[in-house]
Amino acid sequence: MKAVYISEPGGPEVLEVREADAPEPGPGEVLIDVVAAGLNRADVQQRRGFYPPPPGASEIPGLEVSGRIAGFGPGVTKAFSLGDKVVALLAGGGYAQQVAVPAEQVLRVPEGVDLVTAASLPEVSATVYSNLIMTAQLQPGETVLIHGATGGIGTMAIQLAKAFGARVATTAGTDEKVSTAKAFLGADIAINYAEEDFPESLRRQNGGKGADVILDVVGAKYLSQNVDALADYGRLVVIGLQGGTKGELDLGQLLKKRAAVVATALRPRPVEEKGAIMNAVRDAVWPLVSDGRIRPLVDKTFPLDQVRAAHRYFDSGDHVGKILLLM
Repeated sequence: MKAVYISEPGGPEVLEVREADAPEPGPGEVLIDVVAAGLNRADVQQRRGFYPPPPGASEIPGLEVSGRIAGFGPGVTKAFSLGDKVVALLAGGGYAQQVAVPAEQVLRVPEGVDLVTAASLPEVSATVYSNLIMTAQLQPGETVLIHGATGGIGTMAIQLAKAFGARVATTAGTDEKVSTAKAFLGADIAINYAEEDFPESLRRQNGGKGADVILDVVGAKYLSQNVDALADYGRLVVIGLQGGTKGELDLGQLLKKRAAVVATALRPRPVEEKGAIMNAVRDAVWPLVSDGRIRPLVDKTFPLDQVRAAHRYFDSGDHVGKILLLM
């Protein structure tokens, strides 16, 4: 099969398409003929040398795919058949024509979604649902602040939070993306972080109140502002470190607000936890996708042999929604 490897840490030029041995599904695993794979920030961080795969995971990048069931390892108990159209959440290995993955991390494609578009769903759905709903316990009527409005995480988080009855605020770096967040994605408040102080702007547009929940992909750079932006009893959930790993935390401000800071990562979790998250996604998110309340957003697709161009486009930050590789 063909697969993408990282020759050394660096820019998109270090990505190489090579011939590789097809994987053999192990106990409890299914083999998938991959149709499309989603690009994620974690792939970029792995390419740059900052986010190695967990022990035992494939060195091939790629955390989500869509495709068809092509085989079974021993002991698979989940009711799949050969040829079933599925999506899968991976610890690695997605940028390839075949992948073996624990059956617990595989779901059938939601009704009404084509097989290519479906590749945009598993990683963002699992990340957003597990953090906003399972971890932060976002409630109807609460205000949630989502950073990175038009990326894969942001576009899913805005739509899911709205579907769950929350008031949604978000940040973006240009007026065009601010307009997209409000007009196209349905955000109630959208703030251009390049021109405004987002905690102050949030309170001004939200009746003097901060955010009950903040979903943050930036990390250290936003830590103090995020704590400032929290409402009393607010929950800050950090899921990315684009802005660094070390920041200063004002514990006094946190105590005064009776607030919490939580950091989570999906990729290194054990199979059992990922399986529980995927089952929750199937039950809670897939119906919202099938009835149109959540729309999978695919910006561009690239063939596998243009993986460098796909990563250059991702790095540009110009995309709205997901970028996919086609096998």
